Amino acid sequence: MFLTDLLADKRILVTGGATGLGKAMARRFLDLGARVTLCGRREAVLQETKAEFDAAVGERTAVHACDLRDPEAVEAMVAAIWADQGGLDILVNNAAGNFIAKSETLSHRAFDAIMAVVLHGTGYVTLAAGKRWLAERRPASVLSIVTTYAWTGSPYVMPSAMAKAGVLAMTRSLAAEWGDRGIRLNAIAPGPFPTEGAWQRLVPNPDIEAAWKARIPLGRFGEHQELTDLAAYLVSDRSGFINGEVVTIDGGEWLKGAAEFALMEQLSDEEWAAMKGR
Repeated sequence: MFLTDLLADKRILVTGGATGLGKAMARRFLDLGARVTLCGRREAVLQETKAEFDAAVGERTAVHACDLRDPEAVEAMVAAIWADQGGLDILVNNAAGNFIAKSETLSHRAFDAIMAVVLHGTGYVTLAAGKRWLAERRPASVLSIVTTYAWTGSPYVMPSAMAKAGVLAMTRSLAAEWGDRGIRLNAIAPGPFPTEGAWQRLVPNPDIEAAWKARIPLGRFGEHQELTDLAAYLVSDRSGFINGEVVTIDGGEWLKGAAEFALMEQLSDEEWAAMKGR
């Protein structure tokens, strides 16, 4: 679909880039010529992914272990990227956290755990990079992964819905504020794209999976390449007039029925109790 040099020599940071959709996007960026930095909390997983990428495409991947909930750690990571690599051209805010729960059972710690990673962490990284781009008068692109329930809301994932809505608001706010200085911000709202880690936490039984698929007009879940191709386009210079936009890629799911996790009402009390141990 794309020229193999679409992202040649672009320096890209992908948060949460060692696993799942972040890993899939990072690999696609590498295939299109980029130099990629991955960040996450687990050093061993980062190094494992780096070794896999290096074997496949050569040594164009760097890693930084970083807890995005810590603003000082984020600042140190971004400063190190500027010192070691001369900066960034593209930031992909992919790191997230989520779990299914009845909202009345949430503790403040559970609430804060989601907000800290999804909303605060995304803001910390975006501001740390953005301040440097503005000071250097350097054009750049930011892509954030949100969700359709950022605007519809959804039961059973209230902290995630709040946090993702905040990320979408950040995207639109900064697109208007920084656009005249060459910094574009856009977002992708994916529907269900199965990944090993998230799927185990969010899809507790086969009946829920079947019901979820039935909600999608196309009758299937998304394939990773469909998402990675969209991400590659949106961060590339070929999409240079797209700014402040959120692109939905969910097979028409939210149009057919909003509130993605409403189907969790089918769970029994016993299944709710069992999910606490996942």
